[in-house]
Amino acid sequence: MANWAQLFESFRPKVYARRPPLVLINGLAEQAESWFRNRKFWAKYFDVHVPNVLMYDGTLLQEMIARKQPITVDYLVDQFHQYLTRYVQAGPVHLVASSLGGKVAVELAVRHPQLIDRMVLLCPSGMGDEERLPIMDGVKGDTYSLIRSVFHKPKFVDRDMLKFYKAQMQDRKWKTGLLRAVRGTLEYTVRDKLKEVRQYTLLVTGQHDKICDPRTAEAAARELPNGYFFQIAKCGHAPQIEKHRLINRLVARFLTTANPTLNPGLAKLLTTPSKVSP
Repeated sequence: MANWAQLFESFRPKVYARRPPLVLINGLAEQAESWFRNRKFWAKYFDVHVPNVLMYDGTLLQEMIARKQPITVDYLVDQFHQYLTRYVQAGPVHLVASSLGGKVAVELAVRHPQLIDRMVLLCPSGMGDEERLPIMDGVKGDTYSLIRSVFHKPKFVDRDMLKFYKAQMQDRKWKTGLLRAVRGTLEYTVRDKLKEVRQYTLLVTGQHDKICDPRTAEAAARELPNGYFFQIAKCGHAPQIEKHRLINRLVARFLTTANPTLNPGLAKLLTTPSKVSP
């Protein structure tokens, strides 16, 4: 009976509480669209922030393009640092970062360690391998090639998400912003910074990731002083979408348990804690 009570409690959101801040950092896909299957679940345990730093048709990026300023990893790190210090104002914060966001998260952890608590890196880029960017297929009009490259099983793709990106690929400003971001961030690596990351860090990879080599990711995780590695079978480059139920519980467990484990086991994943650690 107690186990059922714990299971029920884990899914019941707290009505009033100050939750630890959790900031989500997207890859080349835009922020809000990247986390549509995760935000509601994590909001039960954290104060979830999803800053729109990479908004390709947004005023800020378009002004930078007009002034011929590059969109770089350093620029993104600076923008997130400003967001943490000006708008979150509580912390240190947890980070969950996907793909390109992994580069930003590692740099934030190294440059501003006092601001960052724990991190989860989902199929992070910049780990030392050569990345393939299927989003460029979408720019050329081949949206379905993009989907096949990102997902192990394309049937998990949300139709509304597909419609959104097909429409955005037709927008000149949006496409220009995307191409400038790719140009400014593609060759940036953080492999040599991993040994400086002192935070508990979980690096997650998909067994069938066609963009960032899972073998490279596993080797990179061993260089993290407090690193953990978790590979998801039958999964591509976007586990937060394709395997969202597992990712939701895995992240909640890793960020809230006092002593993270390499493999928490299915039972613990299904009974995520009802209370978060201070």
